[in-house]
Amino acid sequence: MNPEARVLNLAALSWSKSSYSSNEGGECVEVAATGQAVLVRDSKDVTRPPLTVSPARWALFARYAADA
Repeated sequence: MNPEARVLNLAALSWSKSSYSSNEGGECVEVAATGQAVLVRDSKDVTRPPLTVSPARWALFARYAADA
């Protein structure tokens, strides 16, 4: 795990999810960005540690997903 994620107040971050997601408790991911990391978590269990990736890696993933 990225050391930055251990010291962040995860509840204070601005988490976003897709506008295609419903509020019915489906399988959604939430994303929050800091200056040095992008954090991804399961919206059904926000107590679990988020996946932490660099902004560059997140941008690659987003481009790939948009092209798929």
